[in-house]
Amino acid sequence: MDIVINTAVFNQFFALPADEMFWVFFYNIGWLILAAIFLIGVRDVYLFWLRNQWNNTHKSVLLAIDIPRGNEQSPKAVENMFTYLSGAHGSVNFFEKWFEGKYQKAFSCEIVSLEGYTQFLIWTPVEFRNLVESSVYSQYPDAEISEVDDYIENLPENLPDEEYDIWGTEFHQKESSVYPIKCYQEFEHTMGPSETQFKDPMASLMDLCGSLRQGEYFWFQTILIPTGFDWVKESEKEINKIFGRKVKYKAGLGSKIVEWMGELSEVVYSIWGDIEAKDKKEDKPKTMMDLTPDEKRKVEGIQIKASKIGFEAKFRMVYIAKREVKNNAKVANGMVGYMKQFASLDLNNMKPDLDFTMTKAQYFFTNQRVESKKRKIFQAYKLRSDGRGRLPGLYNVEELATMWHFPVEANVKAAMMQKAPGRKADAPAALPLAEFNIEQSSDIFGKNNNHDVTEDKSSHNKDLEEILRPEETFAENLDTPQSAPPANLPFI
Repeated sequence: MDIVINTAVFNQFFALPADEMFWVFFYNIGWLILAAIFLIGVRDVYLFWLRNQWNNTHKSVLLAIDIPRGNEQSPKAVENMFTYLSGAHGSVNFFEKWFEGKYQKAFSCEIVSLEGYTQFLIWTPVEFRNLVESSVYSQYPDAEISEVDDYIENLPENLPDEEYDIWGTEFHQKESSVYPIKCYQEFEHTMGPSETQFKDPMASLMDLCGSLRQGEYFWFQTILIPTGFDWVKESEKEINKIFGRKVKYKAGLGSKIVEWMGELSEVVYSIWGDIEAKDKKEDKPKTMMDLTPDEKRKVEGIQIKASKIGFEAKFRMVYIAKREVKNNAKVANGMVGYMKQFASLDLNNMKPDLDFTMTKAQYFFTNQRVESKKRKIFQAYKLRSDGRGRLPGLYNVEELATMWHFPVEANVKAAMMQKAPGRKADAPAALPLAEFNIEQSSDIFGKNNNHDVTEDKSSHNKDLEEILRPEETFAENLDTPQSAPPANLPFI
């Protein structure tokens, strides 16, 4: 009897004219939706302002990382680095989030090419500087870490302008984050019974970086946000879905609201019918033997990814060039090609964000929209923002190390990449020392070694300087560019 009455009320409502129907709906329910949207907007604006206030009380530092010449370590070393960096993860309680504005601080691992000169950098909050340095030295004991000024400050504050143009985008996973991309182990090739060669995917990116001319700048940024282990639950859900296992349903807020709505809930049930009353034959969950080869590979991939430490992460690239020398096609196609190397077609792959962040637009007001996107992605890169643009995806340390690692020199000839001079050797203890000062020196990215200079240095002191210098430092370095570095490189 109740269902018939409610159905009649429902039919009576839809019999009203369209304008009256809208106002009846708005008067009874619609205003609640608008109020909820307004309150959510106010909350987000307040939280954004509070986080900015908290962030302004913290400082960050940019570290240039120079690995030794002849690096033979695989991306496994960088994977271990990222695992160590996950120690920066901390919990934020309700009071800290909503009253102090505290949030999880992130790292930015960057590959920068300034007119062809390439440098690896890590941007970090000051409180995590020791953590970053320890992670690098633990895997690369002979590396050199130097604090440098932000290279972004060498360009105009607001871009694009009359002199410089921008092309940029973010990259994200095509499928769900629980599925892995192609990782560095799959780039190893068996050359013989006992020989395996690693084909470093970084080779193509280093070649792209080295091809830039004067007036061209390429920046590739990997934002790492340490996170906990809650993401593993999503992996378990996806595996249960593949096996066809039923997951216990937990009533959410939406279901409870429907129950509270009383009369309206009965109308809804009367339209769609009594679902629970229908007889449905329950399928038995699959076993591993029942899965197709494709499903088995998916389950294995999900389990392997979930077995390692994870980060929330996003990948952002920006190409800035003077308008007379810009070559968007070279950099855009090269970067997309670099990312396509990590495509595992039956699992996951990386794709450019065509919808939101890529600096292109179609149909209406294209020029205005493109200019707006250029300004937004430049500011997002400059701030090392983890909130602007697309939401971060979930990657484990193995995936991150595959896409951002120091090149293996046997496979990558990066002639213009800055490197540490090699293992340092101390002078013999019994060697007599003359009083002299080594001339001030600086490398192509402005990491200076400050020494006093004496005007009356004798030839004897110059010879002695050669004796004290380690063999690696005065040996001919074929990888060092012969031309002078650009004048606008950062200096500390």
